[in-house]
Amino acid sequence: DQMNPQDGLYTVVARAGDDSQSRLIGAVRHVLVARADPEAVIAALAAPSTHIVTFTVTEKGYCRAPGGDLDFAAADDASVYRYLKDGLTRRRDAGLPGLTLLSCDNLAHNGAQLQRLFAAYLAARDPALVDWVAAHCAFPSSMVDRIVPATTEADRTAFEARNGVTDAGLVLTEPFTQWVIEDRFAGPRPRWEAVGAELVADVAPYEMAKLRMLNGAHSALAYLGLDAGHDFVHQAVHDPAIRPLIERLMRDEAIPSIAAAPRQDLRAYADALLARFENSALNHRLIQIAMDGSQKIPQRWLETLGHHGKQGRQCPALLTALVAWLGHVRGDRRLVDDPLASQLAAAWQKHGRDTIIGAVFGPDGMLVSDWHPTAQDQAFILSRLPL
Repeated sequence: DQMNPQDGLYTVVARAGDDSQSRLIGAVRHVLVARADPEAVIAALAAPSTHIVTFTVTEKGYCRAPGGDLDFAAADDASVYRYLKDGLTRRRDAGLPGLTLLSCDNLAHNGAQLQRLFAAYLAARDPALVDWVAAHCAFPSSMVDRIVPATTEADRTAFEARNGVTDAGLVLTEPFTQWVIEDRFAGPRPRWEAVGAELVADVAPYEMAKLRMLNGAHSALAYLGLDAGHDFVHQAVHDPAIRPLIERLMRDEAIPSIAAAPRQDLRAYADALLARFENSALNHRLIQIAMDGSQKIPQRWLETLGHHGKQGRQCPALLTALVAWLGHVRGDRRLVDDPLASQLAAAWQKHGRDTIIGAVFGPDGMLVSDWHPTAQDQAFILSRLPL
């Protein structure tokens, strides 16, 4: 509805302070809506001219159950897996090559995750396709780093007033951009490296830095900032009660947990992130970042906590952020937009303040990770959880 009436064209406005740069983008030929026209999507996947399929479906779009395995009920409800299965079946039957299936989401080891979950789906729904996909398709990981707030109607109105043109697909973002792609493809690919993408043998260090530093700090800013009455990231990062926690989260807790690649300067990355968070031109809403926390914090926070926990170290900044998230999902402060919202609220009702930590993070808790709160961790959280 936004892009097809304007021939797939849209404007990207990169803003920092009072400066902005606009570019008209013509990369999108046509938008297909799978629920409205599934055959068109399957035909596009099966077309001989198709070589690469990229995914930006967010963490919950991978249809993972709380334990990390595939949630088949969600996967059968018009997920990417069903369309991929049908499209790849047509390719196999027509003697066409496989596809490169490139995940561009904030999910740890996103290519491997997509491969694992799709294989599980095929094993249950079309076992005959499993070996063909394994032999003919590639699942490279990638890391995409650019802060992009949700565009509001006020943004579109202001753009129209300045430029005299309506753009329903308007994108507002920051000047910074980075795309790191694992160099593993099933067939031909665009020369993305010619326009700034980095093709590498291993995405993991870049992915880990982004997840644990940028995304980890963003989620902490969201829950702590909302509790402090802020609306936007730039407001929260300037709050003297929050800023030191964010710096500690990145510099003292996240960085030591990351095995950096050669020439990857994580201290400089932390400095750059703080400057990016301070960009008041973006108006990046905290409530947008707070969405789907149950799907995000395992890779953004719990992996860092697990790393330090194995060495007997505590992470006060991350634990403080966890307190804010637990208060958020109780559901009595603001609307909770999360696939586990009802389960988390029910857990609060059933367990109450004293045992909610084990119900959510324990060995049999709702969020599975290799971090299990120690008695010291639990005491820290309980001392700060609201009554």
